[in-house]
Amino acid sequence: MRKPTDSPPPSIGYLAWHLSLRWRAQLDRKLAPLRLTSAQYGVLASLTGLSRGGAQPSQRELADFTGLEPMHVSKLIRALERAGLVERASNPHDTRAVQLKVTDRGAKVVKAGRATVLALEEQRLAPLGGRGSEQSAELRETLLVLLRHTETMRSASRQPAAERDLPDERELVRGGG
Repeated sequence: MRKPTDSPPPSIGYLAWHLSLRWRAQLDRKLAPLRLTSAQYGVLASLTGLSRGGAQPSQRELADFTGLEPMHVSKLIRALERAGLVERASNPHDTRAVQLKVTDRGAKVVKAGRATVLALEEQRLAPLGGRGSEQSAELRETLLVLLRHTETMRSASRQPAAERDLPDERELVRGGG
């Protein structure tokens, strides 16, 4: 039982942030032999997924998909391009857009990276019974709910102020706003 003089327990946000930092550092170490950082791997793996079926997404589409700032994605893509893992090309339909393509070498690296990521995830989730456990499935679903909610909040914050948080017409009539 906690004493009144004890400090409060850490917030969920703090714990998620701290766990994320530790997991990212572990992943950076595990991906180092592939000459990738966790951020580069995340962008390369996301681009690989978006490119299925021969699509060549733009940097903006990749940024929107990953939730990263476009300038950060651009910096990561330039590094991946220098490493020969990604190719950038002008979009024939939009001169402002850059189309992205994973190279054959990039596909091999992302495949090796995925094996590394899955093995590390199995180790990380061992206290919950491993990747296939019921506890891990519940954690995955909870994280997906939180991510969807965060995306909803993010989308709402991008709306013009005039469209955001307007009271319902019925509230105005009742004097609620």
